[in-house]
Amino acid sequence: MTSEQVLQYCLSGVTLGSIYAIVAIGFNIIYNTTGVINFAQGEFLVIGALTAITLSVHVPLPLAIAAAVVLTALVGALLHLIFLRWIPDASVLRLVVITIGLSILLREAALHVWDEKVRALPFFTGTAVSSLSLLGARFSPQVLWVVGTSAVLVLGLTVFFRTTLTGRAMRACASNLDAARLCGINVSRMVTYSFALSAALGAVAGCVISPITQTQYDMGAPLAIKGFTVAILGGLGDSAGAVGAGVFLGLLEAFSIAFLPTAYTDAVSIAVLLLVLFSKPHGIFVRKGAVPAEGAP
Repeated sequence: MTSEQVLQYCLSGVTLGSIYAIVAIGFNIIYNTTGVINFAQGEFLVIGALTAITLSVHVPLPLAIAAAVVLTALVGALLHLIFLRWIPDASVLRLVVITIGLSILLREAALHVWDEKVRALPFFTGTAVSSLSLLGARFSPQVLWVVGTSAVLVLGLTVFFRTTLTGRAMRACASNLDAARLCGINVSRMVTYSFALSAALGAVAGCVISPITQTQYDMGAPLAIKGFTVAILGGLGDSAGAVGAGVFLGLLEAFSIAFLPTAYTDAVSIAVLLLVLFSKPHGIFVRKGAVPAEGAP
């Protein structure tokens, strides 16, 4: 394997890892405030991308993406308000099953609205045949958008949770729901915000990867599995760990192509998930002393 090939695989792995990290952070936002894994997270990427694709026909691309993010955030908030908020004493297992059902519902709704056609947003910079060179490795300019967007989102979330009143209230819910209630925080409202924020992140991720991967109504479930794997690997609730775990899994998948057929790429992710669940169920990158938040919808 030449140095150019190694660099090519590294660029591909970092791109994949950035996408997985955003999905995993979406999982973590909801898990921190509810203790529940939202398996509809992958569908937020699909709905966000497909909505932006539809709107881009009528309005400029930046406006279409912004509108798609807002609309997807509203969908996330409505899912909580309609299906989850009214069952405050439900078990975690029941809520997880509900999110699986919501994932199927959203997927079928996307099929009804957008059919089975494969669609894609235009490249943000350049065209499909444009490429950049780095030490002999070639990559699409859209890769810079994917990695850059991931970095901005992680930085923005860090600032949001540390400096804003709403972000601090959500962190309080993550630490101790009962104490948050005693401090006058409306926990149900914070959970609704977490669903909206998670959906918005998914929509952004779906839009930036659409020019590269293209978008179809049923691509949400595989992305959700990858994001869930990264969330487990990085430690549920730990967004910083999700970034490292996302890059790790992306690089592992990228280099696996050199030794295994492409069809086995998904099997690599599942194998990593099973190994982590068997050996270190709290995650490889989890901080010492970190305790998962007790959840309630």
